[in-house]
Amino acid sequence: MNKADLIEMLANKENLTDKQAKDVVNLMFKGFTNELKNGGRIEIRGFGAFSVREYKAYKGRNPKTGNNVEVKSKRLPFFKVGRELKKRVAGL
Repeated sequence: MNKADLIEMLANKENLTDKQAKDVVNLMFKGFTNELKNGGRIEIRGFGAFSVREYKAYKGRNPKTGNNVEVKSKRLPFFKVGRELKKRVAGL
């Protein structure tokens, strides 16, 4: 499923226009993005939790040339699957 599929499914299920459904999905994604950008955490019970993990700088190696390179510190989104979602996917 991609974003367009999600918009279409929401529009059909809730009798919304495509534009209304698109606005709802975009608003939700924008809220999630802003929360993570500000260092927050998003928890959806029964589904999982989104957070940001910070990684320190380190020395890496370019596999093509073999040269050492400095990899800068970074912040990346992280998703932890909820227990209920794990059970549903496993069919338990």
